Amino acid sequence: MDVNEDYGELSSIARQGSGSACRSIYGGFVKWCMGKNDDGSDSMPVQLVDESHWSDLVIIIAVVSSKQKETSSTSGMRDTVETSPLLQYRAQTVVPGRILKMEEAIKNRDFESFARLTCADSNQFHAVCLDTSPPIFYMNDTSHWIVSLVEKWNHSEGTPQVYSVPV
Repeated sequence: MDVNEDYGELSSIARQGSGSACRSIYGGFVKWCMGKNDDGSDSMPVQLVDESHWSDLVIIIAVVSSKQKETSSTSGMRDTVETSPLLQYRAQTVVPGRILKMEEAIKNRDFESFARLTCADSNQFHAVCLDTSPPIFYMNDTSHWIVSLVEKWNHSEGTPQVYSVPV
């Protein structure tokens, strides 16, 4: 398969492991477009900007536990879709507007808006996890401590200096 020609096939393969993995096909900032087909065949990643667009943005990934998650992403999302009314509200009401604001923040390299939107989205994602039956707990004590530390730091500075997205 020619990687340069068949991003649809690569996207489909990547989504089998984790839906959002399809975004890793490109570098930079990538939007995962839902598509309209019931089978998800037209759900595709779209590169918004390449990795050189915001070259002074630094991303650090901290692995706070080597333990396997109690609930896998795939089964967790399946349970969430079946049981969380908050997910439906989020998908229909919150996410469309938030995506537009996020695209604008990325385009303009507006770190303050980017950080606030990212943290708000992460917080709401975890609220949806808690709204699932049975509730899903992806964050651990260390994750909570890091979020608290980041919030305190940003508050003391008056504007976001860093942001955290526990997953």
